[in-house]
Formats: sequence, structure tokens, C-alpha cells
Amino acid sequence: MKIFSESHKTVFVVDHCPYMAESCRQHVEFDMLVKNRTQGIIPLAPISKSLWTCSVESSMEYCRIMYDIFPFKKLLMAALAAVGPPNPRADPECCSILHGLVAAVETLCKITEYQHEARTLLMENAERVGNRGRIICITNAKSDSHVRMLEDCVQETIHEHNKLAANSDHLMQIQKCELVLIHTYPVGEDSLVSDRSKKELSPVLTSEVHSVRAGRHLATKLNILVQQHFDLASTTITNIPMKEEQHANTSANYDVELLHHKDAHVDFLKSGDTHLGGSSREGSFKETITLKWCTPRTNNIELHYCTGAYRISPVDVNSRPSSCLTNFLLNGRSVLLEQPRKSGSKVISHMLSSHGGEIFLHVLSSSRSILEDPPSISEGCGGRVTDYRITDFGEFMRENRLTPFLDPRYKIDGSLEIPLERAKDQLEKHTRYWPMIISQTTIFNMQAQVVPLAGVIVKESLTEEDVLNCQKTIYNLVDMERKNDPLPISTVGTRGKGPKRDEQYRIMWNELETLVRAHINNSEKHQRVLECLMACRSKPPEEEERKKRGRKREDKEDKSEKAVKDYEQDKSWQDSERLKGILERGKEDLVEAEIIKDSPDSPEPPNKKPLVEVEETPQVEKSKGPVSLLSLWSNRINTANSRKHQEFAGRLNSVNNRAELYQHLKEENGMETAENGKAGRQ
Repeated sequence: MKIFSESHKTVFVVDHCPYMAESCRQHVEFDMLVKNRTQGIIPLAPISKSLWTCSVESSMEYCRIMYDIFPFKKLLMAALAAVGPPNPRADPECCSILHGLVAAVETLCKITEYQHEARTLLMENAERVGNRGRIICITNAKSDSHVRMLEDCVQETIHEHNKLAANSDHLMQIQKCELVLIHTYPVGEDSLVSDRSKKELSPVLTSEVHSVRAGRHLATKLNILVQQHFDLASTTITNIPMKEEQHANTSANYDVELLHHKDAHVDFLKSGDTHLGGSSREGSFKETITLKWCTPRTNNIELHYCTGAYRISPVDVNSRPSSCLTNFLLNGRSVLLEQPRKSGSKVISHMLSSHGGEIFLHVLSSSRSILEDPPSISEGCGGRVTDYRITDFGEFMRENRLTPFLDPRYKIDGSLEIPLERAKDQLEKHTRYWPMIISQTTIFNMQAQVVPLAGVIVKESLTEEDVLNCQKTIYNLVDMERKNDPLPISTVGTRGKGPKRDEQYRIMWNELETLVRAHINNSEKHQRVLECLMACRSKPPEEEERKKRGRKREDKEDKSEKAVKDYEQDKSWQDSERLKGILERGKEDLVEAEIIKDSPDSPEPPNKKPLVEVEETPQVEKSKGPVSLLSLWSNRINTANSRKHQEFAGRLNSVNNRAELYQHLKEENGMETAENGKAGRQ
């Protein structure tokens, strides 16, 4: 269906009854030009606009903004120029806004030029062209019941004209209509009508009510409505340097608010960095994004990487800052705009420039350009995750590739189905369980064992052969567990020591069950695959007992190793070497017992003496008092060196391992002394 939104047709209905000639009671500000300022100035009487003038000006401002941003394929009535002001002395009974609402409904039923082109292209399917519109009614209602009467009038008129359009080739039935009732009243008076948000009165008609004071308040309200109706957003350019009129040598900074399509802010909304500000005008609040004027300015000959360009419209088109900015841009200059930041380097995100006499807001890429080489995914996003399933993701993309289709609908099993919805449904099935990281999955790392089941279970319907293949895959996994084959379990964050073998298979079975359960609602055969899986997971009692005994032996081995480590800390290094040999022989015996016990055909081996009884090994006399590390090391070195040579005979016969050297020299010296004594006496 060719869809035309409510914004395709917008009809203004402005009340022309006598009470609209009443003053809005908001004075107009103006300057007085006086040649001789020394003379006294007689103040003029205050000037105020009528409710009719305020309504017409606000409506025209609504149209101006819309035409600035959407110069094509938008329709508005232009009959207000031929209507004069309301006559305050006319009879109110002879004037009713109901005639204008009926004429608005008739206008919505007419075929526009763009709708005619769409109907001509579709030929026999011309009824698939939609017809929607919006009625904006500005009036001075008497009460809430008066508002309900206007809504009932529009609803009945749409019903009647849809009957006429059904039998006409020149009219179209209204499929959806938005009625926006704006109650305006003079400043200083109390409103007799309460605001009401959008309410659905019928499948064809929705209505909302706004109660607004006349003057600038009405203009602000229509400014907000035009943003809502046409998906517009506000950007305020700050710190624009402009020279003062009175002082040509000085300059001041001004702000200018611009309206444009909201897609110009899509990058802000994605990143969450919106720089939202608020402009308050006497009770009304409007959100706007603030961008800062960036100097130096650039010329159009400089190229910038741009991701979008959107027409702009100044909010206050007649103000001096807006006029100076638009004239500056229309003369061929461009202005870069940066995001306001309290710290860090500045980020230039937008640019203002003109093309063909129209001013555009350009969105500049503040991140890596698509023209550059993309970063390697192996580097990791943010330097954290580096084990993405890149190859599997490429295969996933190939399996879910979209192709164009000529007819928007096609037949499958005699029923009409939209290809896009079917593609979304397939994508949803394939991503119900799809881990992105290698370390977060076990079954998808087992290419030969599990991938055949994972590729079949995502189908919308299974054949008998598919069910058999899935069951065969499950039986193979059971056989792997019986043989105690290793699994590709990630050891990230475990210092290279992953979970025990029994825990590995528990993780694998849980993940496989999660995958199958995600698709059991597809068909009955998916349920059969799950039943087979659960039956294989529930092991017989003797199997569970065997697993339990294996876990007890592993725990006993861990306790033995801990006891041995505590025992080694109290021994000297000579005894620790001998103790290690004993432990190694004990472990070899334990491994042999493990092999015999795990064999399905062998009986239970006799209980061995627990390795914990290491107290029976010969004790070494401990040294009295604390022993330093140097002493331990010296004893070990001396013991090792003593085995490499034969000990000296002197040390073997000495006391306390000390032998006196050169004893014969002392004997010769003694003899000489005695002889000299004898000679002296003679």
C-alpha cells in the first residue's frame, strides 16, 4: 500500500466569527524614531492585535516553517489572503465555524496530484493508495461541551463524505484524520476549555484540545505543533559574533534557533550525548540542542566528510541575528559547529552551508570515516573482548542474506505472506541462542560433534531424517562422556586450570539443553529431540555411583597432596628430595588403580593404603631453634658436594670435622728450640 501520512494534507480552519475581532490584550512593542531627542516625547497609545490577526499570523508561521524544510509534496490551503478581518458588529448567529469544518472534510476527500500519480502507477490496485489528513481548527470555544459538539460534527461529516467517495472516481475515502482544536482567548482572562491529550473518537478520527492565550503564546504553541507534526527538531547556535549597530567597532555574541528534520540529531540520540537545553518563553518550555559557533570559518571549496544534509528554517525569521546569519551563509560562506564541552578537545559535529539559494545543516562524521580502513576486530572492542566468533558470524550472515522481491506479497501453501515479515521471523529463530564470544560457549566450538544439531534445530519444521540426525548427535556426545574425552572448555580467568572433566560435560549438557528448549515450540518433532536429550542426560543409578566414586578419589588425591605439602614445609631439603620420590611412586600406583577401576570389564580393585599416612616415613632430627635460609641452603650444597669426591683422611680422623694442618712443622720447631737451649747452657 502506498501510504500517505496525516502530514500529507493539513487544512487550517480559522474562526471568522465576530468575537475573533476582540483584542488579544497583549501590547505590541515598537521603536520611535525622533530627530531631536532633546525634545519631550509624547507616548503613543498601546497597540494590540486581534484574536483573528494572532491566529492568521501563527498559521502563516506554521506554513512558513513547513515550506522552508519541505518545499515539495506538502499541501496547505492558501485562502486566508482573500478573507478580510471579522466584523465585530455582525450577528454571531449568522456565523458558525461548523461550515469551515465541513469544508475541511470535503477538502481531505479530494485527490491530490501526488495521490493521482500513485493511483495511476498502481492501475487496477489504485484502492491501495492511502488517504489521511489533519485539520487544525483555531477558535474561541465557549465550554468543553462546545468542543465535543465540534468533534461530533467532524465525525458525522467524515462518515457521510466517505459514503459519497465510495461511489466516486474523483474522491477518496478518509482512512485517518487528526483533529487539532486550539482554543485561544485574550491575555488576562480565564480559560473556559481544558486541555486534553490525543483521544481516539472512532477508528477514523482522533482529537486533541489545546487551550492557549493569544499573542506570542499562540505562536509558540503552533511552533511546537509543527515540530510534532513533521518530525522536526530544534538546534540553537550560540556565540555568534555580530557587530553592534550603534558601535561599529565592537561586537557581541548572539544566539539563533533553527528548525530542521530530527534526523540531524540521530547521532546524538544514539550516543546519549544530547547537550539538551531548554528555551522558556513565558511558561512554555521547548527542548533544543545547543551547538557552538566555531572559528575560523571555511569556504565551500573545502570538502568535509558529511553523512546528511537537512534544510533549516529560523524560528524568529525577522530578528536581526537570524537575518545576519542567513545573509552570511547565502553569500557562499560556511560555518562549522562544535559540541559544547567543559573539558577535552572540541568535537565538530555539524556545518551550516547554502546550496542553490537554500541553507542546509550538514551532519559531519565525528568518528572514524567509512572511507578509512576499519579497525581489526581481533584488536577487541575497547581492548576487552578479543575472541569474537568472526567465522561463525560470517556464515550466519550468508544464511540470512536478504534478496529483493518484485511483488510485496507472494503465495506459500496457498496463503499470502509478506517476505519482510518472513525474513524477520527467520532471523528471530536463528538468534534465540547465539553466543557472540568463543569463551562463552562450548557446543559451538565442537564443530564435528554438535554443529549438525545446531544447524538443524533452528528450522521451522523438521523431517524424520533431521530428527534421526539430532538423536545421533546426542548419542555421540554420550559416548564421548563415557570415554571421558576432553571438551574445548575456555580457561580464561582460571590461570590455565579449567573445570574438572565431570563439570565440563555438565556445562556442555546445560548449554545444549538451552539451545534445544529455545526451539521446542516450532513443531512436535522439536519436542522429540528435547525428549531424547533429557533421556540421555538422566543416567542409570550404577553410572551415577561410578561417577560419585570417581569424584571421591579425586577429592582424596587433593587432600593427600595438601597433607604432603604441609609435611614438606617441616622437613629439610635433603628429606624433601627423598619424599618427592615416594610421592611420585604413590601417584603412579594411584593412576594404575584409576585405570583399572575405570575399565567397565574389571572388578573394583582392592583398597590401597591411603597416601595420607606419610608419618611412617623415617623422621629426621630437627635442628634446635630457628634455622635460617642460609643454613638450609649451605647444608644442601655441602651434602651435594660431599657425594662428588672422597673425604679427606684428616677430616675423617678429626674431632668436630676439624683437622690440624702441618703438624710436623710444630714438631721440628720444638726440636730446634730444645737443641738451642742445651747449647746455651753449655
